[in-house]
Amino acid sequence: MRKVLAWFALAGVVVLTGCNTMAGAGKDIQRGGEKMEDAAHDVKQKM
Repeated sequence: MRKVLAWFALAGVVVLTGCNTMAGAGKDIQRGGEKMEDAAHDVKQKM
């Protein structure tokens, strides 16, 4: 019984860690996209 509980606890930690990692990656990608939009807007204004 303790082994089963330990496996469930380990699986929970892995899932939660994965979610936080993906959320951080999503935010980084979003910031990169915003920078690209800003750069495109600046170029468009210069034309």
